[in-house]
Order: sequence, then structure tokens, then C-alpha cells
Amino acid sequence: MMACCVSDERLKEVRTRLIEGLNAAVIGDLLDDMLHVKVLNDGEVERVKGKTGAKDRARCLIDMVRKKGASASEELLYKLAERDPALYDTL
Repeated sequence: MMACCVSDERLKEVRTRLIEGLNAAVIGDLLDDMLHVKVLNDGEVERVKGKTGAKDRARCLIDMVRKKGASASEELLYKLAERDPALYDTL
């Protein structure tokens, strides 16, 4: 339980760096991942995709996942480590 809470807080702490560092391709991959593991539904994915610019998409994705709790936040960070290990290492 404690590890999940740490993931939730960690996502909150690294939010700004993630927004700055995520590119459109990785955001698209993360959206696919979050849909696949059922963290996000189709409507939520479309809402993120509807945002203009990578920073707005990243902000929307991060906040949406963070509000779903520690387990969802942990899943996003895990997938980020797979999709963009260089960015993940800077966090």
C-alpha cells in the first residue's frame, strides 16, 4: 500500500518535468497503454487527444491519471519507464 502512495506523490512531484519532457509520440503511446490496461476509457483518451499541443496533452493525461489514484499513477510511471527511459531517468 505504501509503495502505491509513493507513486501517487511521485507523479505529482514530477508533473512539471513530465509536461516539459513528453513529446507527442510518447504521449500517444502512453494513451494506448493506459487504454489497454483500463486506466483510461475511450472518451478520456479522446479528450486528451483533443487538446492542442504536446504540453496540453501531457498536462491533461498526467492530471487525469493522477486523479484516478496511486495504482493508476504507478502504471503510468511504469509505462513511461518502458516508452522513454531517458526521460524517466531524469525524473
